[in-house]
Amino acid sequence: MTVFADGTKERLHGHNYTIAIALEVDTVALSAMVPFAPLKQALAELCAAWKEHVLIAAHNPHLAIVRDDAELELTLCGERYVLPRGDVLLLPIDNISVEALAMHVAEILRGKLAPIAGPHVKALEVTVEESPGQGASCELALR
Repeated sequence: MTVFADGTKERLHGHNYTIAIALEVDTVALSAMVPFAPLKQALAELCAAWKEHVLIAAHNPHLAIVRDDAELELTLCGERYVLPRGDVLLLPIDNISVEALAMHVAEILRGKLAPIAGPHVKALEVTVEESPGQGASCELALR
């Protein structure tokens, strides 16, 4: 449920997000190759954690958590929701939008990339699409 600045929101609905990663590098020399296995593993873990969950932006100013036990009861933009707690993930972002999700994923992957990227890796770009051709990208400088 993407929330808009005026306090309105989309209806509760689902997406099968697609996530792509790109690196900006100074050189493609064999000696400078970046092993993608740790990034792929981190992305696979993130996707597995998100799969079949309702994603809720924990830092959204229009969100109020009423109860968090076996069920998560919340209000969002004035509407009340009660969901089984195991079906919900609270993400440390302010909105469930492709823009915010791309930034969140990029920040997570930047930490995984740091130990394996040399000084030739300039930036990490993460693209999140909610449907083919409809998404957003976030690029984080690495140096």
